[in-house]
Amino acid sequence: MDISQQASAFLERYTSDEIERTYRKLTLRLMPFLIVCYIVSYLDRANISFAKLQFMNDLGFSEAAYGLGAGLFFVGYVLFEVPSNVWMQRIGARRTLLRIMILWGLISSAMMFVNTPTQFYVMRFLLGAAEAGFFPGVILYLTYWFPAARRGRVTGFFMMGAATAGIIGGPVSTWIMVHMADLHGLHGWQWLFVLEGVPAIILGIIAFYFLCDQPADAKWLSEREKAIVSSDLALEEKGQMKGRGHGLVEALRNPRLYVGVVGYFCVLVSFNAIGFWAPTIIRDFGVKDLVDVGLLSSVVFLSGAVGTYLVGYSSDMRMERRWHLVACGAVIAVCFALLTTVAHSIPLAITLLSIAAAASYGGFVVFWTIPQTFLTAHTKAGGIAFITSLGGIGAFVSPTLVGWLKSSTGSIYLGLTILGVITLIGAVVILVAIPAHKAAAKA
Repeated sequence: MDISQQASAFLERYTSDEIERTYRKLTLRLMPFLIVCYIVSYLDRANISFAKLQFMNDLGFSEAAYGLGAGLFFVGYVLFEVPSNVWMQRIGARRTLLRIMILWGLISSAMMFVNTPTQFYVMRFLLGAAEAGFFPGVILYLTYWFPAARRGRVTGFFMMGAATAGIIGGPVSTWIMVHMADLHGLHGWQWLFVLEGVPAIILGIIAFYFLCDQPADAKWLSEREKAIVSSDLALEEKGQMKGRGHGLVEALRNPRLYVGVVGYFCVLVSFNAIGFWAPTIIRDFGVKDLVDVGLLSSVVFLSGAVGTYLVGYSSDMRMERRWHLVACGAVIAVCFALLTTVAHSIPLAITLLSIAAAASYGGFVVFWTIPQTFLTAHTKAGGIAFITSLGGIGAFVSPTLVGWLKSSTGSIYLGLTILGVITLIGAVVILVAIPAHKAAAKA
């Protein structure tokens, strides 16, 4: 029996209503918890951008030291990403998330003891190493529950956690820093690290008892629901058997893979610049009250969430990727370049920064629709991992470069302008190197 016949038999065995009910049940059970975990993950990664507004003076750090420390997180992240996923396949998701979340929560809380730049660098590296397996681990975990045809939607829901963390992180972080300053002799930024690190520890423990490693272990699924999921995944597995081989080796022979690495590097530099420098940029506009900085940061990240939806929707409706990416790159470059000319007007400056955030988040989503169009089914996993690892260097370069230039010139705007131009160059490289019919293909 070929794959099409097996698919027909699957649909005859189970009604479409019960299939949809089963996957709706999976989504409602798993996704809210995983999204909350991702929100906490992103908060612990990026809350340094708010803590910076206080500890720079308290500890005497330079902007270059901050930028390097912010970037070193991604060095640890990239180095330990693959080993963590390999280990997860051996011990299961529950134990993996327990280990990862407790470790990153403890390290994030321990940031309160940092006194020197060297200690800062070491702790940021360790935080990245501890958190490294979380995002790819969850992406792998979803493949145990959802077939590819449904995985795009649930992955999209999961990734919205980053924007949500940005929206709520500003007000929460600045409130802690302002209202808990000097409580029990601790600075506000020390309380920030402690209080935002604890939820990760609690969620790690909950994950161990709340999640199941695979559908067969889920007591909250009926036997028929388990059969639906296992049959659906088995059908997909059989469809992917043909052509299997050394996926990464074959992916490395594809010249477009290296175009993807360049593109991802360039997309990431502006994406991370907003994530790690938005509070500093807003304060440089003349907003001195930390609570106001937090609220305005929420506006910026809310725009990022809106951009994720609008740009992604427009790209999907038109089945066009390259020009959308170029448009996003152009908008980011123009907005970053103009920030210095409108810095005297807080409403105009926030508007420009918000538009840049919308374009950056939207461009990030559009970019990830492109590699899936030039990688074959059995080279996607290795190819995407290669793009993520090498292109991810941009996540280190971005905050490091901006911090160094701000220390050297006293202004943050030159660094942002350079990153905007780099993003646009990456989009143009994608436009020139990836044929239109390839980039427009459905993932």
